[in-house]
Amino acid sequence: MGIRIENVTKRFGDFQALEPINLEVKSGSLVALLGPSGSGKSTLLRVIAGLESADTGRIYISAQDATHRSVQDRQIGFVFQHYALFKHLTVRKNIAFALDLQKWPQERIKNRVDTLLDLVQLSHLGDRYPSQLSGGQRQRVALARALAIEPQVLLLDEPFGALDAKVRKDLRDWLRHLHDDVHVTTVFVTHDQEEAMEIADEIVVMSNGKIEQVGTPEEIYENPATPFVMSFIGAVNVLSPDDTWKAHHRDVPQHASQVFLRPHDIEIFAAPTDGTLSATINYIIHLGWTIRLELTLDNGQPVTAHINREQYKALDIQQGQRVYLRAKLIRSFTDTPSYSPSVA
Repeated sequence: MGIRIENVTKRFGDFQALEPINLEVKSGSLVALLGPSGSGKSTLLRVIAGLESADTGRIYISAQDATHRSVQDRQIGFVFQHYALFKHLTVRKNIAFALDLQKWPQERIKNRVDTLLDLVQLSHLGDRYPSQLSGGQRQRVALARALAIEPQVLLLDEPFGALDAKVRKDLRDWLRHLHDDVHVTTVFVTHDQEEAMEIADEIVVMSNGKIEQVGTPEEIYENPATPFVMSFIGAVNVLSPDDTWKAHHRDVPQHASQVFLRPHDIEIFAAPTDGTLSATINYIIHLGWTIRLELTLDNGQPVTAHINREQYKALDIQQGQRVYLRAKLIRSFTDTPSYSPSVA
């Protein structure tokens, strides 16, 4: 029940939306297509679904060539950002809609809808209309409707983008648990790095119509393949590798054009010690357990550092104070490899 994409391209007029894309989505996995606006992630999802046709290349679903199949023949469940529920139908009727079109026996439809209502934890709301539901509840109805036809693949296009932060967080947890229950191969599009890191088995990072890197959340964060991935996934300081950094950290090569330093990879000292650079605290921002420090080095370079509350209390620092920084881990990229998986 996996997906294989071979040399797929897509152009809209003069705009190359997808460069040649090669990607394997394992059967039963939950995969995020992650990238900024215009990176090609939604276009790729729509090509997989058959809502857009590829200019070149092949799409395989469950080892079957689906390149020229209609949307209906691909056995795809698709969930849009804005639910697309039928306002005049109840929750139960919305979920049953495709099953009615396929002329399932009524008793079978009832059993399937009951099962799905229970799965999405809305059994008590089956007779309500979409206008009587919260945004999170409507999105769960949309997911149940997509699952009703027992799809081979479930595709979700920014499924939580229209919801507030608290509801998004709750639905992320819920979707992860739902996937563990149904094990349908799922691909979802998001521009939210935290969302992708939290629920995906694998992340496909995209930029300018190309795949930058594919890997687990840990691999993507700990071993970014390109400067784009490094700067897009997680907070990072992008610094010029001037003599200040080269003199204080052996990992900065002489020919690097940029160096990357995570805020949590900066040690803060109240007094100078070996390998430290002096800086001034501009702002102290309290984010619960994490304290964010906005600083400026003596050469004028701004730097952000993260420390925990215990470290903050031990340092006893305040805005305007001079402190001393030491980088635990600096990354640099001397060349930029392109993602090129082997294609059978």
